[in-house]
Amino acid sequence: FAKVKALITDMIVKLESEAGADATEKAYCDEQLAKTEAKKGELEYDISKLTSKIDKAAATSASLKEDVNRLQAELLALVKSQAEMDKARQEGHSAYAEAKADLMQGLDGVRRALGVLRTYYGNGAASASMLQDSQSLRAMMQQPATPQKHEKASGAGSSIIGILEVVESDFAKNLAAEETEEADMQADYEKVTQENTITKTLKEQDVKYSTQEFKSLDKELAELSSDRDTTDTELSAVLDYYAKIQERCIAKPEKYEERARRRAAEIAGLKEALSILEDEAATALAQHRKKGFHGHFLGARQ
Repeated sequence: FAKVKALITDMIVKLESEAGADATEKAYCDEQLAKTEAKKGELEYDISKLTSKIDKAAATSASLKEDVNRLQAELLALVKSQAEMDKARQEGHSAYAEAKADLMQGLDGVRRALGVLRTYYGNGAASASMLQDSQSLRAMMQQPATPQKHEKASGAGSSIIGILEVVESDFAKNLAAEETEEADMQADYEKVTQENTITKTLKEQDVKYSTQEFKSLDKELAELSSDRDTTDTELSAVLDYYAKIQERCIAKPEKYEERARRRAAEIAGLKEALSILEDEAATALAQHRKKGFHGHFLGARQ
């Protein structure tokens, strides 16, 4: 019985030791699985959040770059339009200056001609009166008669003066029209030029700020992408460890609970067997002692 008891006791100790080790392993597995799953979820959330930020920043940066390209194209068109307008204004002013010079020259010539004609024809009556007085004086002084001189054609002179006055008026009207048109063209040019200057300044400011913003976003994108790569690398390591811990703790043919029940039943059976053996040994020992006492008592009586 002693050997059998020792063997059973050893088996119980071994099973209890295995149960303790298994419980320790179960606690370790539960802890590691919980920590790994929590870390996995945390990293996956971080990657999702970083990806969302990256997508948003990338979309905003792309939109800003499109705006900058559009604004730069509009600025080029504005500069080209202003250059064409400058050229047209310069040519228009040159044409005005030339036309004005011609009109001024023509007007000056007509006015000088009118001055001469008016002087010539305007003094005709006075000259005739003086001539008659002179002739009367000469007659009184009994001098020879004065030779007959050419008289001015005052009617023709008036017609010529009238024609030249009409020409003068036309020249003056044309000059005034040219000056008015030039003033209007210059005013329009200055107005549009001022508007273009303001528009150009605003668009250049938009280009400047949009460029600064998308460059800042591109820098942020690089940092976010680097952070996501780092986090992704960490997640890969966690997933590798998670696969290993699952293989160790989960991928077993028998679950911990089943092993624990089986081992507990085995230990209980062994303890019961040990208890029976102990009871049998105690009974046998009692019987042995009883027999020994009875033999000793009979010997003493004889």
